[in-house]
Amino acid sequence: MAEGRLLRQLIKAGAQGDGDSFRRAAEEVIRDERAKKHHLLANDLERVLYGETSPQKVPSQIRPIRDVPRDAERGLDLVSIREPVRTLQDIVLADENRSILDEVLIEHGRREVLASYGLRPASRLLFCGPPGCGKTTAAEVIAAELSLEIAVIRFDAVVSSFLGETAANLRKVFEFLEREHVVALFDEFDAIGKEREDSSEHGELKRVVNAFLQMLDSFRGRSLIIAATNHEQMLDLAIWRRFDDVLHFDKPTLEQVKELLVTKLRSVRHELPISNRDFLHGFKGMSHADVERVVIRAIKLMVLKEREFLTPDLLEEARGREEKRLRLVTKRQSYGQLRGKSGRTARSPAV
Repeated sequence: MAEGRLLRQLIKAGAQGDGDSFRRAAEEVIRDERAKKHHLLANDLERVLYGETSPQKVPSQIRPIRDVPRDAERGLDLVSIREPVRTLQDIVLADENRSILDEVLIEHGRREVLASYGLRPASRLLFCGPPGCGKTTAAEVIAAELSLEIAVIRFDAVVSSFLGETAANLRKVFEFLEREHVVALFDEFDAIGKEREDSSEHGELKRVVNAFLQMLDSFRGRSLIIAATNHEQMLDLAIWRRFDDVLHFDKPTLEQVKELLVTKLRSVRHELPISNRDFLHGFKGMSHADVERVVIRAIKLMVLKEREFLTPDLLEEARGREEKRLRLVTKRQSYGQLRGKSGRTARSPAV
């Protein structure tokens, strides 16, 4: 999928005479070849693209300055825009989620065909599930596969203490998304999508939810909107009906742990029994992010101890340190929940 996307991007940019897009696609091809350890080919491609000039000496392309929306109260940017760095080969998904993701990519890749029949590609997705299981990564992958930037909505700036200002900020965000063509990520979406019937919440939050629903209903831009939450049980029932697809991200199965290890270790020399189920059981209960942290810790240990191969003892040491960190996190979360139930710290966020 990634190679096909790059070929399409190269040919399209070349056919349209779009030099900037062609250079970006060519540079991504070179990075992809380097990741596969095809250094000679990558070097040759660099010489073709840059001539004899080192790519480090080539001035970077200057992006046009966007009119990024800002909060009137504090002057903070409401949206943070960045280039995606992860692609489909960097993520491990459940079969159902992979199928939905592929379908969304096909729809957006053939947007014009759908438009000729009066149809639009899926443009509103809801990602839910426990933290560290790939929601943000999946949003970044979609952006990368569609050759779009990812625009992260900054709720620290959107949510305001002034009456009516949060809804006004959301309106600015949607106006921006109407103008631009990006993948928009509303992370920690429960911050503004909470159940309106919750008696503990005040009227301003209900007005914000109502405003968001109206903006989502009327949105007709080309941007793809993704809302992600770790607390789907907190979302207002009306929110669910506004999304074209809902993807639930769970902790990885043993088979997915194996696939994740293969993915993360593809450029590392190792002597790990990745196909051994007892070995894989050591990661049971961990999220995708937890497994990745273990691998990164182990690779660091390999480098610092000047080992030629990543061995089981290094991975076991890294896993022990990660399990200790997870126990501390779980203990802290439990303590926070108890304090919240006691009423000493629980309060509604300002909106």
